[in-house]
Amino acid sequence: MANDADHPFSDKAVCVALVQHGLITKAHALEIFEKKDKARESMEKQKARRSQSIPMGGRIINPTTIVDIIVSFKFNRADRPDLELDEDIIFKALAKTWGKPYRKLDPLKLDLNLVTTTIPRSFAMKHLVLPVEVDNGKLVVATSNPFNPEVFEDIARVSMMAVNAVVTSKTDIIRLIDEFFGFKRSIAAAETQFASPSYDLGNLEQYVRLKSVDELPVNDHHVINAVNHLFSYAFDQRASDIHIEPKRDASLIRMRIDGVLHTVYRLPKKVHSPVVSRIKNMSRLDMAEKRRPQDGRIKTAKGDVEVEIRISTVPVAFGEKVVMRVMDPDILFQDLDHLGFTPHDLERYNYMVNRPNGLVLVCGPTGSGKSTTLYSTLRRLSTPEINTTTIEDPIEMVHEEFNQIAVQPAVNITFATIIRNILRQDPDIIMVGELRDLETAQNAVQAALTGHLVLSTLHTNDAPSSIIRLLDIGVPHFLVQATLTGVISQRLVRKICPKCIEPYEIDASELVRMGIDVKKQGPVTLYHGTGCAQCRGTGYFGRIAIFEALPYTKALKKITTRDTDLAMLREVAFKENLVSLRENAIQKLVDGVTTREEVVRVTWENE
Repeated sequence: MANDADHPFSDKAVCVALVQHGLITKAHALEIFEKKDKARESMEKQKARRSQSIPMGGRIINPTTIVDIIVSFKFNRADRPDLELDEDIIFKALAKTWGKPYRKLDPLKLDLNLVTTTIPRSFAMKHLVLPVEVDNGKLVVATSNPFNPEVFEDIARVSMMAVNAVVTSKTDIIRLIDEFFGFKRSIAAAETQFASPSYDLGNLEQYVRLKSVDELPVNDHHVINAVNHLFSYAFDQRASDIHIEPKRDASLIRMRIDGVLHTVYRLPKKVHSPVVSRIKNMSRLDMAEKRRPQDGRIKTAKGDVEVEIRISTVPVAFGEKVVMRVMDPDILFQDLDHLGFTPHDLERYNYMVNRPNGLVLVCGPTGSGKSTTLYSTLRRLSTPEINTTTIEDPIEMVHEEFNQIAVQPAVNITFATIIRNILRQDPDIIMVGELRDLETAQNAVQAALTGHLVLSTLHTNDAPSSIIRLLDIGVPHFLVQATLTGVISQRLVRKICPKCIEPYEIDASELVRMGIDVKKQGPVTLYHGTGCAQCRGTGYFGRIAIFEALPYTKALKKITTRDTDLAMLREVAFKENLVSLRENAIQKLVDGVTTREEVVRVTWENE
């Protein structure tokens, strides 16, 4: 095909199309033609070496195309030098040239049964075709090469439907064939053949190496394969939580991505128990116990990074529900400068945590990023000269630099009781997971009084409310005055997708009606995401924190009494230059980081 200059997918035709679309220069095209033969030979040799390790019946190796070669050169786009020329944009341009629709496939929106039962895996991989949906009685088939009429005739004959071809990148098709056919094969086989996994009760965690799709032999335990696929898929989709929910006739698998749950798979009910048993085995839980909740953890690899997965099981109406939280170190351990602090608030927070003693509180509801802030702070403060001890329920991420203690009420290890023991362990910094009751708060305050820096969390809506909460649970006002250094409150807002960000104008008066005061009049330029393949049409990609940093100043100490009024605390806090969560969110709105909808959604309860 590459030698046929008249073919739309020939080397020459592809380069001409990319020059016409302004994606590469003529100089790039000449360089491609000079180096393409050598590059093709090198890539074919690499594929051949990899194929030797693939078992019989494994992946079919497809020939190297001119698009593969161009992508390997890693050119910057001629029209957007700040962006690399990737496979998606190349196929999008080629689809325009060919007069074919382009489709970026979203795995979350594909029908598992349609993808895997219409054509065999070997046929799909050999011809790089993937059925994706039925539209008005016609089968939509994704392909990287829409010029194979015989292939589409075969699919039409088998499916007994007319076929419409859409263009999709080769890498996406191969990845989805591996993912869907591998998972479907494992689930189907698991319905009739279950392995009996063994388990070992031992350490807090065990390292589990997930096999790649290429390494999964055809005779491997099918449930193990299915769970491996599940984790790999979650990592690929940036999921923070995986839910396995038993229903009356099926089992749902849902994943939380950027704070929103998506239904990913619908499994046969017979497979639910074996999948749960496999997860219990990996996380050292009691597989025989199905009547009470259990907690465990798995440590595995996500590329080159070790990731911990926290497991929680609970009995529900139709079986055991499992929730797995992915504790990604790239998320939990970040530079404080990148969390979302404004320079003003970061300066205030650094002042709080760099003092040798005192109590610093991080506040916000569940899922507001408190753990990330605390872990990132501890990693910055932790040095060989510092003894850092944490008390957690449960330990979210095991880290060698910290001495981490898990709460175990069964043996009387609670937040309240263990702090007294920690004080005899010569600590410099103590992190208490949460100030839940008076005893815990009193012991944390005592630790701060005796020369230790104590970090902890509270569930309050804003920073001034935390002072009231300490008084409400029974901490004397004079101890609050003596120990509290400062409070930060935080939330997470979704970031606008960088690939489909677009400016628009809105009148400032309309923003004021929504409760957003940008301190301007007339038209205001804001940004939103129009929706693209990368963000699955949501317009958002990733999240960032907004903060409210409140140092506990002399003015605040002066009005802290048994009868302190929250309104008075807030009034003084704003006089002390407190920038509220809403104001910080509005700043991120003006800067083009987030949208007005996110500002209203995340900060409405504080107004």
